[in-house]
Amino acid sequence: MDTIIETINVTKSFDGHEAVSDVSLKVSKNELKSIIGPNGAGKTTLFNLLSGQLKPTAGEVLLSGEHVTSLSPTYRTRKGIGRSFQITNVFPNLTCFENVRLAVQSKEGVYYNMLSHFTSHKKINDLAHEVLSTVLLDSKAEELAKNLAHGEQRKLEIAMLLALDTEVLLLDEPTAGMSIEEVPKILEVIKQIKETQNRTILLIEHKMDMVLDLSDSITVMFNGALLADGKPEEIMANEQVQTAYLGGLYNESS
Repeated sequence: MDTIIETINVTKSFDGHEAVSDVSLKVSKNELKSIIGPNGAGKTTLFNLLSGQLKPTAGEVLLSGEHVTSLSPTYRTRKGIGRSFQITNVFPNLTCFENVRLAVQSKEGVYYNMLSHFTSHKKINDLAHEVLSTVLLDSKAEELAKNLAHGEQRKLEIAMLLALDTEVLLLDEPTAGMSIEEVPKILEVIKQIKETQNRTILLIEHKMDMVLDLSDSITVMFNGALLADGKPEEIMANEQVQTAYLGGLYNESS
């Protein structure tokens, strides 16, 4: 399969401490790969290196074979890497539709014109409604983002990434702060994107049942380094993973 994201010996040091240490990783096009590991393992730092929020101390980041290590987050988004954060990042005083429409406009290069009403841009409006439907927010189109439940705000943030037409979605703990009732809904959204949207998804998540249900492959990080990488069943059977992350609690019958 074609490799869409690759890191080559990527390292990030902070005052001599290596938060990410010599990580070489490949992610195939249209794959859903989960990145797991205990707190402090380097998962979010790795995401920051992929999205451009941080520059590596050493190593390279490639997108579809092109070196993007020196590119800013904005340019990486234009190249096709979209990033969500642990804290939602939406415009609270705009409606769901307006949030998504702005993202579509940005992608299409259509900017504000005081002589042109937004309803005249049928293509943009249709795309915005289509994306809202994908994340199961079509019924909330006219709702202000600040009035949404936390789980709905997470779905709106994902909708904005889809509206930017990003090939790679970096989802950093999308269920963080959600109630138990909200988790299945975000799970349904991610499944729908995986099955219908022709996207590559990298997921940081602590809920192992969700990771096992969604993932084509799993990467395990520990103390900044890559501990293991493989299919879910391979990772669950890996003794190093059980010791370092799962505490040896997982077994075939559990």
